[in-house]
Amino acid sequence: MLNPDLDRLKRYEDACLAQQTYINTLKKQIDQRSITRLVLLLVEIGFFVGLTSSTGSPANAVWSVLLLLPVAAFVMVVKKQNVLEKQLKFHQNLLWVYSNEVNLIQGKPNGYDVGTKFEDELHPYLSDLDIFGKSSLYALINRGATKIGMEELAKHLAEPTTVDVAIERQQAIVELTSKIENTFVFRANLRGNDLNRIEEMKAKLEGQLLSQVKFTEHRLLRFYVNSIPYLMAVLLVLGLIFGGSFWSVFGIAAFVNAMLTYFYSKKITAVYVGFSGGSNLLSNYADAIAWTEQYNWQNDYIRRLFHSSDKVSDQINALSKIIVAFDARLNFLLYAILNFFLLWDLRCSIQLGDWCKTASNKVAKGLDRIGYFEELISFATLNYNHPEWHFPTFSTHFHFDAEELGHPLISKGKCVNNNFSLKEHPTVDIVTGSNMAGKSTFLRTVGINMVLAYAGAPVCAKKMKLSSFRLLTYMRIKDNLIESTSTFKAELNRLKMILTAVEKQPNAFVLIDEMLRGTNSKDKFDGSKAFIEKLINLKTPTLFATHDLQLSELEQVHPQSVRNFHFDIQLVANEMEFDYLIKQGPCTKFNAAILLKQIGLGG
Repeated sequence: MLNPDLDRLKRYEDACLAQQTYINTLKKQIDQRSITRLVLLLVEIGFFVGLTSSTGSPANAVWSVLLLLPVAAFVMVVKKQNVLEKQLKFHQNLLWVYSNEVNLIQGKPNGYDVGTKFEDELHPYLSDLDIFGKSSLYALINRGATKIGMEELAKHLAEPTTVDVAIERQQAIVELTSKIENTFVFRANLRGNDLNRIEEMKAKLEGQLLSQVKFTEHRLLRFYVNSIPYLMAVLLVLGLIFGGSFWSVFGIAAFVNAMLTYFYSKKITAVYVGFSGGSNLLSNYADAIAWTEQYNWQNDYIRRLFHSSDKVSDQINALSKIIVAFDARLNFLLYAILNFFLLWDLRCSIQLGDWCKTASNKVAKGLDRIGYFEELISFATLNYNHPEWHFPTFSTHFHFDAEELGHPLISKGKCVNNNFSLKEHPTVDIVTGSNMAGKSTFLRTVGINMVLAYAGAPVCAKKMKLSSFRLLTYMRIKDNLIESTSTFKAELNRLKMILTAVEKQPNAFVLIDEMLRGTNSKDKFDGSKAFIEKLINLKTPTLFATHDLQLSELEQVHPQSVRNFHFDIQLVANEMEFDYLIKQGPCTKFNAAILLKQIGLGG
């Protein structure tokens, strides 16, 4: 039995191999159709030569019939080739989806968006905990290709939900994980689509389209448009049989149709704009929505994503067919023929108007549903790819306890797990230690797993139980030349933000890494001491990492409210070794002098 990681890697690699094999088969079939089309063209030319060189009515009749056969066969081959090319595109997307999972397991970048646009240095914790951007939590999780899918994921990482919602989301993620193999098909249908186009269509469906098709409700116009194919067919037959004045009437009718099309051209164009060439995009989205409709979902959180029992996928496919017909106007010759004789654009506008009255709003909500499923599927994929992670449990009382807690962004072979728990009441836990020993990483490990927990996701731990906290962090403080903000001023601004938030939020949880780096050692100690005592008075649980060993003496002053922890080093044959394990008590071993000596400073 393969270990879980290798098992998943092998499954993905086998899936990649199967997709590549099938893609090669499809390419051969498409090439065969291309050759067949060429042969049929040559046969058609041969039959045409036979027709032109033949004499006598019987021979001409035979050649005329033969001319139709390659044309009919050519149309059938083109249709089949179009189907094969659509399948090829889908399986190429599916191959990309599987290949991306292989890359992520092997530590390579995610091919999906990494969420850089959601970065916010003023947010209570995003920047400090690597939530967005390259090599971030978002980059690890995201499998969304739609605007809503990406925004929903960002929202749940940046705005923790209530405990009840988090539990519901856990159950939803578990249910989707049980169908993980099928979620890859869902994702392949959405791969490579134009986000701007679908958002444009959605905006049109939600507000603009209903008013734009208002002109199609005119009864006389609808009657004439519906009658014109029959009228033109009758006039054509009469013209062929009797000729003369019937051809004149036929021509007048065609002219009237042309003028009517011109009269409504601006309104028709307004209806068409936004849908042009979008049939394939709509078809892909219809397939994705159809996937969400084929299951009898058990979880209430998932069921609430459905606003009605109607099959939105059928309605989108109907819209796609109307757009395919409407796209005939992109060919100028075809546009002229169809509108002169069939009022094609007006017919398509009427069909779109009828569709809009019953389906427009439902389809807009159905398109949104895709994004909500994408966000849940992102977490389900994370859950599937990391079977060693576990879902946390929640407490209604003040609580935090974690066993074998690791950082989700550190590869399994390098990650060192720690056990950590809070007391039954809030304390300020001062973490001292050597440089590079793991203090900052530990604070981020606690914080980033709390973000995962409140999003309803599994955490990188064997076991974790926690109550509802609001995270506030102080770690990466930077100056800003453009805003004339020094490092010290930036630190003061961050401290003010934390104090304000703590006073408003009784369930605040603070993570601080090396406070007041932008000032002298005395002011740094006095400021840190005052801040810790403020947090003690406010009864705010805090992890406070520092190199200032004096601060650890506060445990003697506040034995019930301050605890000491540390990370240290071991010297083996004059070489530093780090175990990255948190230990109780203040640190007694430091390595700054050793590190300075290694670069040529110090005796």
